Amino acid sequence: MNFFTLFDLPESFTLDTSTLAERYQALQRRYHPDNFATQPEAERLQALQYAANINQGYQALRKPLPRAEYILSLHGFDINNEQHTMHDTEFLMAQLTLRETLEEIEQQQDGERLTDYLNDIKQQHKALMSVVAQQLAEQQWQQAADTVRKLRFFSRLAEHAEALEEKWLDF
Repeated sequence: MNFFTLFDLPESFTLDTSTLAERYQALQRRYHPDNFATQPEAERLQALQYAANINQGYQALRKPLPRAEYILSLHGFDINNEQHTMHDTEFLMAQLTLRETLEEIEQQQDGERLTDYLNDIKQQHKALMSVVAQQLAEQQWQQAADTVRKLRFFSRLAEHAEALEEKWLDF
C-alpha cells in the first residue's frame, strides 16, 4: 500500500502536514475498529488492518526524515534494513570529531558549549534537509539515500545532546 495514495497526496517530500493530519483523522474516524464491532469477523479484521495501515502511513509521512526514508523505500532503497556503508570519508571523520566533542562537553559539563554545539548540529541538519529535498525532487535516489544516512547521524547526535541538556537541567 502506498501511503501517499492512502491519504490522497502527491508523492513528494514537500508535504502539507495539516492536510495530512486532516485526512488521517478522517480515515481514522471512518475505519476505526469500533465502527465495525457488529460486522462479521472478516470485516472487523479488515478494518483493523486498514486502521493499522492508516497509523503506519501517518507515522511514515508526518515527519521529514521518515518521509524521506519512505520515499526512498518506494524506489528500492530500504534505509532501515540495508547493509550499505558510507564511503564519504570526510563525513566519517567529521562524525568522529563531533562525537568526541560531545564526549568532551559531557565530561566537562559545559552547558554553554553544549548549547552552541546543539545549535551547530541543528544547522547542519537543516542544511542537509534542504539538500535531500532537492535530491528527492530531482529523483537522485542514491544521493538522497546517502544524505538520509547523514541526517540520521545528525538526528541521533542531536537527541543525545538534548538528553544531556535535559539531564543537566534536572539537577
